[in-house]
Amino acid sequence: MENETVKETVSKNFIEQIIEKDLAEGKYEEICTRFPPEPNGYLHIGHAKSILLNYGLAQKYHGKFNMRFDDTNPTKERVEFVESIKEDIKWLGADWGDRLYFASDYFDQMYEAAVKLIKKGKAFVCDLSAEEIREYRGTLTEPGKESPYRNRSVEENLELFEKMKNGEFEDGTKVLRAKIDMASPNINMRDPVIYRVAHMTHHNTGDKWCIYPMYDFAHPIEDAIEGVTHSICTLEFEYHRPLYDWVVTELEYPHPPKQIEFAKLYLTNVVTGKRYIKKLVEDGIVDGWDDPRLVSIAALRRRGFTPESIQKFVELCGVSKANSSVDYAMLEYCIREDLKMKAPRMMAVLDPVKLVIDNYPEGQTEELEVPNNMENPELGSRMVPFGKELYIEREDFMEVPVKKYKRLYPGNEVRLMNAYFVTCTSCEKDQDGNVTVIHCTYDPASKGGNSPDGRKVKGTIHWVCAQTAVEAECRLYENIVDEEKGVYNKEDGSLNLNPNSLTLMEKCYVEPELGKAQPYDRFQFVRNGFFCVDCHDTTSEKPVFNRIVSLKSSFKLNP
Repeated sequence: MENETVKETVSKNFIEQIIEKDLAEGKYEEICTRFPPEPNGYLHIGHAKSILLNYGLAQKYHGKFNMRFDDTNPTKERVEFVESIKEDIKWLGADWGDRLYFASDYFDQMYEAAVKLIKKGKAFVCDLSAEEIREYRGTLTEPGKESPYRNRSVEENLELFEKMKNGEFEDGTKVLRAKIDMASPNINMRDPVIYRVAHMTHHNTGDKWCIYPMYDFAHPIEDAIEGVTHSICTLEFEYHRPLYDWVVTELEYPHPPKQIEFAKLYLTNVVTGKRYIKKLVEDGIVDGWDDPRLVSIAALRRRGFTPESIQKFVELCGVSKANSSVDYAMLEYCIREDLKMKAPRMMAVLDPVKLVIDNYPEGQTEELEVPNNMENPELGSRMVPFGKELYIEREDFMEVPVKKYKRLYPGNEVRLMNAYFVTCTSCEKDQDGNVTVIHCTYDPASKGGNSPDGRKVKGTIHWVCAQTAVEAECRLYENIVDEEKGVYNKEDGSLNLNPNSLTLMEKCYVEPELGKAQPYDRFQFVRNGFFCVDCHDTTSEKPVFNRIVSLKSSFKLNP
């Protein structure tokens, strides 16, 4: 029993160990975590790790989870991004209940906090330009220089700061800086800017404010006001933690939150930078922030990924302090594992050619019972129409077969999946030599795909009945960047784009059941992969299917 206890403790990640120690020592009666995105773009797969980690910890330790928008920079923020982020987080399964907040809700309190620092002699109004502040800051090896405005009196600073608030100064002419230590080895502590003048309309507060707090000042205040106990963020904020602690200490919050950093989730060969995605959208290379070739959460949802698959992916990635990269193939592995038992297995012909069964009764159609998923009998079965004329994949016929080819060619017999044995007799071609129609005969005694005389066939192909087929469009995706060249061009920093990232199969044929599919419905198309009904472009006249992932991969999960 003792060994089992030790094993359980070791298996906890380092954040869970910190939380359990804090609870055991009585530092907090109840934990509170938060996810605090800035609404300046769509969330991507890396954010999913933070969302699920923060929400999962709150659930595990019976605490609270806050959803908060860090909307302190009106130059880049839009209501569109606010709404998309809320939708993404709900879809992932993180429920904030009634705990939805905005940093802008606290602008009055932040202003009062800044006034408090001024009165304590811990903040001053500085007239240096942004460039001059950078010059005065020093380097990693050299200390900075104090601003000539650092020793203004409390009264002068209060007066100037109020004038900043009242809109009496132009953008960039004055800032409020914390007064800490220009010789600190941590550059973040060298009198950082905590307020700047910005005459901008805010999506939430309108034109009430013309000064806005900096993130490093606002964030700890927001956490303290909301009662956040563990402010969990990514590793790049580790060197900002002394400033975070300085703010909550100087402002004398009774229960200061604790910042903890963990490693970001990096996926290989994907584009996550908002600047790059914005350019892809503006240049018309993708059709929006949710284009299925991107890895924004909205894009993954549109492509057909499930919340469960992303939850599994995040779980497999784990939580650590060490930065590392994860192969995109692992994300594909997770969606295959999630869908293989739950997605109905349907027939769809992406590159169709007509197959005519010459000895099948003219005008006759019949209904064949087909299992929905061979691996999961609980999904039941459906009736699929069958007739004299069918569509099959063009690659399933060769007039002159290559070695080991087991599908249709003149004289060869194959199985039509769940239907009959057919033998190819001939084909028709157009004037360019392209096959237009394949002719065959069928064995009526082989219904269900088995011959009563026990003869075997080596090939099985899928099909769709031409009489009842629904025309559809299928979209096949590859990585939007050229993996061999890498994501970014080393010379100019541009993206190395893959010209074959999207293949449109505009005249596919699918079985009639698929014509009733609704946006986000997912299916396994026999031999072609897992597909999802596109939420934007599908119409009642013509469904559009996005390929989520192919059926096979070389990726293996380590035991």
